Amino acid sequence: MERRHEVPEKVVIIGSGPAGWSAAIYAARANLSPLLFEGTPQPEMIPLGQLAFTTEVENFAGFPSGDIRSFVESAVDTSRHWNLPPAPKGHEKDGRPHYAVQGVELMELMKQQALNFGTRVVGDDIVDVDFQSRPLKVMPASGEPVETHTIILATGARANYLGLPSEEAFKNRGISACAVCDGALPRFRSGPVAVVGGGDAAVEEATYLTAFAPKVYLVHRRDELRASKVMQQRAFDNEKVEILWSYVVDEVLGNEEDGVTGIRLRSTKDDSTKEWEVAGMFVSVGHTPNTAFLSGKLELSEKGYIKWTTPFRTYTSAEGVFAAGDVADDYYRQAITSAGTGCMAALDAERHLAEKGL
Repeated sequence: MERRHEVPEKVVIIGSGPAGWSAAIYAARANLSPLLFEGTPQPEMIPLGQLAFTTEVENFAGFPSGDIRSFVESAVDTSRHWNLPPAPKGHEKDGRPHYAVQGVELMELMKQQALNFGTRVVGDDIVDVDFQSRPLKVMPASGEPVETHTIILATGARANYLGLPSEEAFKNRGISACAVCDGALPRFRSGPVAVVGGGDAAVEEATYLTAFAPKVYLVHRRDELRASKVMQQRAFDNEKVEILWSYVVDEVLGNEEDGVTGIRLRSTKDDSTKEWEVAGMFVSVGHTPNTAFLSGKLELSEKGYIKWTTPFRTYTSAEGVFAAGDVADDYYRQAITSAGTGCMAALDAERHLAEKGL
């Protein structure tokens, strides 16, 4: 969409996941005419955020399983139907597929809702920012700098993966980086699953998955976990959890029809290998917030996440700059919590503009 040359902008939003689109919806309905930079396709970070890598989303409130595709096709502009993934098979009713909304579908619906209220969208990346000047400035990869009175940072965080070609081949077909998001799906109830990692998050995901899978293998490269003692004890006490000590994933096994069917592990002690049958694998080796372009410009946590400087507000260390979604959240990392903080950031930006008389 063409950007209207309005200097300065009232609100610029950087990011196009649940936080970015929710912020855009609220800002647009407040007549702030937001300008949103949705980014360009990059490895592990693309327009529409991490949900673009996700299949069915069963835990976003308001989207129970049903004839979702008919609704999506009726709501989303036909010019973007090319981006909609194939409808899942196996749950037809009255000749139509019935399923929970898929990640891309949910994001396209949010985008359409933002567009309907007048959000302007630019398909470009922001490579630098200036939070010292007034108005604030953002520098796109292409084109001239844009001045704005407020900025909402919603660039998200990307899950870290192992970097195996076989892992890449089976993403969304048995490979996941979020047990809470995907653990209840039928695939992960059909047999044992593996969790890779040794920290608190990995142990928590392994424990969570025991509610669905008959067996959970926790694969760790060392002979002791990095998780806290309390979390370790939970794993030790859970009869469904088996810890595979001193192993790394050598290859993900599977086929086109079934997706993931197993994993081949390599011993860190003697390089011997062994195969385990699993219905899926969850990678829990951390996340990387998309804040590289903010280095030295904002107060960040030790892990690189944006710090909120005021409790229950989306304020950052720079006046007029707000943060929403996973870029400021290393704990919950859910689509619905990101959407909620996107709403908060838009309201915070609106009130900031009103206080400044802008």
